[in-house]
Amino acid sequence: MPTAATYCADWLQDNGIKPTANRMLVVRTLAEAARPLSMSEIEDELLTVDKSVISRTLGLLRERHLVHLIDGAEEGVRYELCHSHSHTSDEDQHLHFYCEQCHKTLCLEEIEMPSVNLPDGFLSHSSSFVIKGLCPTCSQRTRM
Repeated sequence: MPTAATYCADWLQDNGIKPTANRMLVVRTLAEAARPLSMSEIEDELLTVDKSVISRTLGLLRERHLVHLIDGAEEGVRYELCHSHSHTSDEDQHLHFYCEQCHKTLCLEEIEMPSVNLPDGFLSHSSSFVIKGLCPTCSQRTRM
């Protein structure tokens, strides 16, 4: 079984990106996260990596459609790896849930993204669908 570093290096190379040590750290942090992360959460995980390097890496991954940006949380944009097979579109779109109590954004990959019929002349490139409320853990605490 390949190591996390080997996996990250291969994944970057397979997507036409030079696998520098810092890029591999950013990708590994996103890959190992159980949920989308904010910029500050990524920075907290990677204290040895300059914030500008993290920002540039996320920008490069976004340009290549390798990372999703999820809007709608209090901390602003969150990031997660995209498992799309296209460098021109995001075919790996899914719903997200933002817990207003614990402030976590969770993936709801098992729920199909709703289809929206746009008026003539509009061309969609991506979409973000975030439902807000209480996650199961927080809603159970509220009931106690």
